[in-house]
Amino acid sequence: MILFIVFAETGLFAGFFLPGDALLFITGIFSSTTNGIQGIVASALFETNNQWADLFILWILISIAGILGNYVGYWFGRKSGPFLYDRKETFFFKKKYLVQAHEFYERNGGQAIILARFVPFVRTFAPIVAGIVEMDWKKFSYYNILGSILWVGSMLFAGHFLQRFIMHQFQFDLKEHLEVIVVGIVAITTIPVLWKFFSPKKKSPK
Repeated sequence: MILFIVFAETGLFAGFFLPGDALLFITGIFSSTTNGIQGIVASALFETNNQWADLFILWILISIAGILGNYVGYWFGRKSGPFLYDRKETFFFKKKYLVQAHEFYERNGGQAIILARFVPFVRTFAPIVAGIVEMDWKKFSYYNILGSILWVGSMLFAGHFLQRFIMHQFQFDLKEHLEVIVVGIVAITTIPVLWKFFSPKKKSPK
């Protein structure tokens, strides 16, 4: 389920609303204990009896899911092209997100593929825009792989080490407050995007 959600959010139109950041952070929280990470890895794959090895396996597998998702988005953009800008909006397709991703890409160039990983909504459409503008395949692959590794690693390890630190220092278990954590992460990552989108734009002088 974790792999599918990450894949869908980074490569499918229908995945733009999925909380990838929160999911990865919570996965990191559960990986901070031996029982937690064995419950994630061993139940679906195998058990290494080594917490760090299991955490590394999670990092690699989820990163691959994110990389493949972006490749699907890029391929879709190359095949669809400008047709998407004239497509009728549906619940799963909002042209405003595509326009945002295009503007984001124009401002940041190739690095936008990395930066977009950390921005909700944009990370779904950035690879599609890269395909539409026919970004060089090798260049896209470089930023795609690097971006996925950095995004997954930062979220996963942040949850992992924060849980260990708070549990050790304060005996406070974050796993008992997942609802608050999810809402907090979604708010922190989404509010700036919504504020930027809905805030009135300054008119440039003639």
